[in-house]
Amino acid sequence: MQAITQDAYGPPQDVMVLRDVPRPVPGERDVLVRVHATPVSGTDWHLARGLPYVARPITGWRRPKTRIPGYDLAGTVVETGTAVTTLRPGDQVYGWAAGTFAEYTSVPEKQLVPVPTTLTLEQAAAVPIAAFTALQAVRDGAGLRPAGTGDSPSAAGDTGRRVLITGASGGVGTYAVQFAKASGAHVTGMCRTSKMDLVAGLGADEVVDYTTTPLRDLGRRFDVLINLYGNPSLADCARVLLPGGTIVYVGGTGGRWFMGVDRWLRGMALAPLRRLRTRPVIHTDSRDDLVTITGMIESGAVRPVLDRTFPLARAAEAIRYVTAGEVRGQAVLRCAD
Repeated sequence: MQAITQDAYGPPQDVMVLRDVPRPVPGERDVLVRVHATPVSGTDWHLARGLPYVARPITGWRRPKTRIPGYDLAGTVVETGTAVTTLRPGDQVYGWAAGTFAEYTSVPEKQLVPVPTTLTLEQAAAVPIAAFTALQAVRDGAGLRPAGTGDSPSAAGDTGRRVLITGASGGVGTYAVQFAKASGAHVTGMCRTSKMDLVAGLGADEVVDYTTTPLRDLGRRFDVLINLYGNPSLADCARVLLPGGTIVYVGGTGGRWFMGVDRWLRGMALAPLRRLRTRPVIHTDSRDDLVTITGMIESGAVRPVLDRTFPLARAAEAIRYVTAGEVRGQAVLRCAD
């Protein structure tokens, strides 16, 4: 089979190579999936370069521990292990796994669920990890309860809460807008000019162009700030939050060692002095959450936003496209037909 391989750290165009590699053999509780599509994100760019350095005990000190990149997928089951009971060959599935930049990958049965009937495989590939992260930021970080996740918005008292989401047009942001709106909150999304129509179309009550109105100049306050992959100062966050408000940190940018996590830590230490709460969110892969998200997609409450599809051989180009900042929602690689 063909797969993108990486044997060293560096810019994706220098270290990601398309090669023929052996097809994996599933274990007794695994299934072999023919990968139709897998998403690309800014995380792929960071990991290709071995960043942040603090993560290298997990990702690999001198070279990637996992030779084939990629972490979520949609595809078709072609073979099952002897102990697999819920899936069979021919099933269309999506979920998360290691090594998805490939035509085939072996995946534990518990990490896959059936593809929503309303989605293509390419659309489905844009769901798992981005949607986990957004749901957990909104539900667990912000304390909101989107309808369809087990608690009604009115019961949770979310109706009327004012939520500001930065990075609202990205892979995680487009889901966060929809989950926050499904909770009954008043949602304001921040993005660049060219993507304001997208965020409005996802249900945001208000959209702010950060290129003309930065966070510190908004001039109004919110109950919750969901800060996606940015590093505003605590002072700027405080300017847009009501007393007792919550900052939800997801990802970050910054130095090679910590990629902004150090700013989270400073914010967590100092926020109480400003009568604010902080909630850092590092997503947890969850089959239960994916089942919940599937139901919300099939009900029409949530939809993935798919920008472009690239062939597997152009993985590095796809990653460059995403990190250039022009992507609306997500881009995916088409690995196999």
